[in-house]
Amino acid sequence: MPSSPKGTEELHDTRPDPDALVARLQAEQAAAHRGKLRIYFGSNAGVGKTYAMLAAAQRERQAGVNVLVGLVETHGRAETAQQLHGLEPLPLIARAHQGRQLHEFDLDGALARAPRVLLLDELAHSNAPGSRHPKRWQDVEELLEAGIDVWTTLNVQHLESLNDVVSGITGIKVRETVPDHIFDDADEVVMVDIPPDELLRRLKDGKVYQLEQAERASRNFFRRGNLLALRELALRRTADRVDEDMRDYRREYSIGNVWPTRERLLVGVAGRAGDDALVRQVARLARRLEADWVVVYVDAPVRQHRPRSAQAAVLKTLALAARMGAETATIPGSDVAQALVNFARERNASHLVLAQVVRQNWSPMRWFARSLPDQVARLDPGLDVLVLSTRGYVGPEPVAPAVPMRRKSLAWIGYAGATAACLAGTVLAEALLQVFDPANVVMLFLLIVVLSALRWGRGPGAWAALLSVLCFDFFFVQPRGSFNIADTQYLFTFALMLGVALVCGQLMARLRHEARVAAERERRAGALARLARDLSGALTQEQIAQTALATVSGVFDAKAGLLLADLDEQLQAVAGSAPAMDVSLARWSLEHGQMAGYGTDTLPASRALYVPLQAPVRGRGVLVLELHSPERLEVPEERRLLAACASQIALALERVHFVEIAQQTQVAMEGERMRNTLLSAVSHDLRTPLTTILGAAEVGQRHVPPGPGLDMLRQILRQAQSMQQLVDNLLAMARLQQGGVHLKREWWPVEEVIGSALHQMRDRLVDHPVTTEMQPALPLVQLDAVLLERVLVNLLDNAVKYTPLGTALCVRARTEGAQLRISVEDGGPGLPGHLSVHDVFEPFARGVVESAVSGIGLGLTLARRIVQAHGGELDAEPAQPGPGTVFTISLPLEAPPAMDDLREAPTLAPTSAPPKDPTDL
Repeated sequence: MPSSPKGTEELHDTRPDPDALVARLQAEQAAAHRGKLRIYFGSNAGVGKTYAMLAAAQRERQAGVNVLVGLVETHGRAETAQQLHGLEPLPLIARAHQGRQLHEFDLDGALARAPRVLLLDELAHSNAPGSRHPKRWQDVEELLEAGIDVWTTLNVQHLESLNDVVSGITGIKVRETVPDHIFDDADEVVMVDIPPDELLRRLKDGKVYQLEQAERASRNFFRRGNLLALRELALRRTADRVDEDMRDYRREYSIGNVWPTRERLLVGVAGRAGDDALVRQVARLARRLEADWVVVYVDAPVRQHRPRSAQAAVLKTLALAARMGAETATIPGSDVAQALVNFARERNASHLVLAQVVRQNWSPMRWFARSLPDQVARLDPGLDVLVLSTRGYVGPEPVAPAVPMRRKSLAWIGYAGATAACLAGTVLAEALLQVFDPANVVMLFLLIVVLSALRWGRGPGAWAALLSVLCFDFFFVQPRGSFNIADTQYLFTFALMLGVALVCGQLMARLRHEARVAAERERRAGALARLARDLSGALTQEQIAQTALATVSGVFDAKAGLLLADLDEQLQAVAGSAPAMDVSLARWSLEHGQMAGYGTDTLPASRALYVPLQAPVRGRGVLVLELHSPERLEVPEERRLLAACASQIALALERVHFVEIAQQTQVAMEGERMRNTLLSAVSHDLRTPLTTILGAAEVGQRHVPPGPGLDMLRQILRQAQSMQQLVDNLLAMARLQQGGVHLKREWWPVEEVIGSALHQMRDRLVDHPVTTEMQPALPLVQLDAVLLERVLVNLLDNAVKYTPLGTALCVRARTEGAQLRISVEDGGPGLPGHLSVHDVFEPFARGVVESAVSGIGLGLTLARRIVQAHGGELDAEPAQPGPGTVFTISLPLEAPPAMDDLREAPTLAPTSAPPKDPTDL
């Protein structure tokens, strides 16, 4: 019965999403080599997080797990200290700071020990200056990347997104914070909680702090209201994480209807005091909505003359948003509202989030200007605008630093220049009035306003407009020499002149701003285009390095250096590198794929910035920059330009690397082809005279009487047979490399193949006693008997060549599980020390480079390839007990057919020649 449409729809809804399955498999594969992070989470100090962590560690230790104590703070608590009994501590490392010795966690020591579980208390701790990372949570990230499981502790007030909320509750600003993604990405979060009354009782009993500290804490931070609020925050944050885990589970197993798209929040910041609080609120909102979010700043002309503190506040807010997982951008635009709407449409943002701005009552703009949310709603009614209050922001307003004297002088130069231009225009107008009417002179003053705005900006342009009207009134309107107006029509002229002058000045200032923005964009795009063009023409690694150094140093006004990885994966400085470079820091940056050094979270005290050159296949080196103006990289666009330049350099290095490999491969292939052609030609040319020599020697043995002559013929025959085998190997190898191995498989008894190989080698084995050990009732094997016989002949020939006369040889055949093993063992000197087992089977490899032993080193190579074509393997190992070498053939066994189905297999003729051309592969 056909199913109903409803049933089909239900079946479709419960079917797993293939993209989700692929993403889950990729995530599981990435997490397989990464350590697990367990966080013991609590609302406050003293709830028992460290105690719970140590108790769990004791259970793991008793179960045989390797547990190492990296650093644990007991704070004098006897109960916690007792839990450390039996756990191995990692020695701390001493660092000098301000005349004191600080004992810190030894990151390198932990990486060297590589325990299964590492205990590292207080995740939000700030490391001492000089440490590799400023924060302990960054140490934890490196430990996890090394595959070490880490257990740690964290209080709710240290979460970055809740930092301002906790400050508003307690009135105390917590300085040490942890990004929320560390908490969200943790593999396990254990909530440790006790009621506030019990915590206060523990504090009073001295189980949290010493009595003097406990008394101060109870009067400040440890008030019952604070504890209740912090406990609720911790429980809510844990509940949010549990809810996220539940949604992940539903997505993983396709439970319920899941929308295929995500919401995206666009956050506008302007450099105000409450922007940090706004970013934190949106971070919490985005996490609850499972939405992407973008923080954007509009670089409008009206914001060009703001104090530097406001510009620095914008960069600080963008950096905070990036740490909390947001995408950041700085966009130009003369109209802030229009720029936000355009960017929201471009990024498909569903909500625009703005901070609530309270205008001063005395501001005239309050009555005439639209608010930014109103402007956005008018431009795009379909865009949801969320206005969030930041009145909960705790902390002092940023104080604008004193404007540098140079900037003040530049500002006054603009106003002084506009004043001088107006005065000069007045003098020129006085001369022009001898020819033109006063109305025509007005155009001269408009020109001065436009030029002033274009040269010195908006403020000097407005001042020039006002001063032009005053000069025109004072010097050229009757009565001259005063501001009195005889004709009231001039009032309209003055108003119109002032309005036109102000509009022209503002338009010129906006044009100046847009020209500056366009120039910056052209500079970045042009620099990237020039770098791509120059790198595309580079043919060697040295040319790429010189091009990269010259371009990057000019674009970023910095001393540039380059460290490239050689064939041994060691970083080597290229010629022309200017700054002093720390190779160990560069190695860390390359291995972790992260920027390090100045302005980063890894050794920020370094003077240089280390940028890894990550190509699609692997890292190619590290770009080192020592900037003359380091603050320029605080602009997101500049940092993205640096990342794009590094990517272009890495791609060019990888391209040249693979071009060199392709050239080497082509040369090797051509050499191999010529060698095979030569071997084939030589083999064919040698077979005819060898056949004649063999025939003559065999006939001569029958007619020459015993004596020296017969011994000489036998020696000739033996050497000719050896030469014939060598020629056969040459021809077989040439054909094998041209067309591969073609097997003619039939069911054969192994004993017959071994007997035929021994019979073929009978003349060569007269000086070596041979014993055979065959397991009774060996099964039939499906194989190409002629080719396997050649394998055995080559192994026996190798044993004869490299063992002294009289050395015994042994051939064994047995079954082991589902495999047949045939061994050829000799009592010779064994494998040479300078060759590994793998090298023995390489073409033209010989145990002794210069030797009187005939051969060119192809027999074992040919034998191994034939065995591998049968689905088996050929190995070599020292004889036990020695001396000697054992070559073992391993062939897979298959169930033989019934005896009635077996056709009669031909018997290998016991002759000195094989039954068919052994080189016919």
